Amino acid sequence: MQVNIALLTVTDTRTIDTDKSGAILVKKIKEQNHKLIDRKIVKDEKEEIKKIILEWLKNKDLDVIITTGGTGLTGRDITPEAIKDITDKEIPGFGELFRQLSYKTIGTATMQSRACAVLANGKYIFALPGSSGGVTDAWDMILKYQLDINHRPCNFAELFPRLKEK
Repeated sequence: MQVNIALLTVTDTRTIDTDKSGAILVKKIKEQNHKLIDRKIVKDEKEEIKKIILEWLKNKDLDVIITTGGTGLTGRDITPEAIKDITDKEIPGFGELFRQLSYKTIGTATMQSRACAVLANGKYIFALPGSSGGVTDAWDMILKYQLDINHRPCNFAELFPRLKEK
């Protein structure tokens, strides 16, 4: 099953050409035979982040939105707050699992990540760190499996048809 994904890099400093974490995700998305529907870069501005995500949430062909960047603790890190404003349901286990797995790589520094996942308008939104190691860990240890319909005992992909149930 091919998953349709949009990728948003949140950064004040990177461009498409220098967006290493975004490039890693583009490669990994293609390696799993998923489809990258759109890719954008946006400054660490809450309303601008929300504007792009809200537009993507209207796209009936889109299944997943992945953001990279803006999940740290500094004043400009605003991605989780932007996403929280448009969230229908939180998926707390994603952030918890990410930090547990990340601990093996970066130790206690994992506490500085506010990586998270939510549901909005029947779509998954995954907010990943901006670091190349962070996006690699998140994809290789969580998303690669959860976006694979064949992963057992269960996965996020098999829930797509039921995410908009009332």
